[in-house]
Amino acid sequence: MRGIVRKWRPPLAFVLGGTLVAVLAMPLIGIVNLRLWGNVLGWGEAAAIVVGIAVVSTVVLAFLLWRLVLRPVWMLDRYARAVRSGTRPEAPVHFGTPEFTTLATSVMGMSESLQSRADTLQAYANHVTHELKSPLTAIRGAAELLEGGVAPADAGALNTTIKEASARMQTLLDDLTRHAQAATSSGPGASRVSDVVEDLKAPLNVTVVTDGVVGLSADDLRTILTQLAGNAHAHGATEMTLAVVRDALEIADNGPGVSAGNRDRIFDPFFTTRRAQGGTGMGLSIVRSLVQARGGRIELLEDGLGARFLIRMD
Repeated sequence: MRGIVRKWRPPLAFVLGGTLVAVLAMPLIGIVNLRLWGNVLGWGEAAAIVVGIAVVSTVVLAFLLWRLVLRPVWMLDRYARAVRSGTRPEAPVHFGTPEFTTLATSVMGMSESLQSRADTLQAYANHVTHELKSPLTAIRGAAELLEGGVAPADAGALNTTIKEASARMQTLLDDLTRHAQAATSSGPGASRVSDVVEDLKAPLNVTVVTDGVVGLSADDLRTILTQLAGNAHAHGATEMTLAVVRDALEIADNGPGVSAGNRDRIFDPFFTTRRAQGGTGMGLSIVRSLVQARGGRIELLEDGLGARFLIRMD
């Protein structure tokens, strides 16, 4: 969205109040001036002058109302109609009063947010279609071979193929469900890291170096640590350390770390370097969605050995 051009404009209350005052004052001013000029210029000329002043004042007042009230409403209405029709119009940049500027900013921000969600859903649909295509093709091919009749030994292999492809699809669907649930905010919360680690079921050794309280509920923190521990273990790590530093949680492992070429993509949905081993690429995306839904952010730190993440709750 282009930035709205912000120039000083009178508040809407001032515009409306000024209009009412002008409407009430113009007849009184006309009467006074007619009495003053009537005896000097003549009543006909004085009346013509008063009418001329009234016409000019009305035109100026109408222009100000159009510029400060009507035009912003028309522009915003045209923008909303274009968005509703499915197009991506150029956002208006000029608005009248500060109230209309605030309203326009909110409406256009809402429009961009909805468009971003629609784009995300479309990308998800494309990714899911692509991810499901391979196991579906394997199941269909195995079913066709079984239908045509094969040797018992081959039938066992084909059944195994169907089961593995079905398990792959189930894993993907489970991860998609967790991702959708993670993106739904459960409200504020707080938990002590050591309390969560006590009952954490992780495939590697988890050590709390510096204990503290973080702005996540116990369930949310447990989900995050479980995902990160599973991801670290899958990449060869045997240990994971946790440290609360300046109201932020630092998570590090002793694995091989993240290559420079993958750093910008590790939080993207469906990105994985372990697709052949059954990875769906949803683990870190689930973590990011959960953290962002709770008003925080997660980042990959570049220094140190292994993978190091920093979770900061705003």
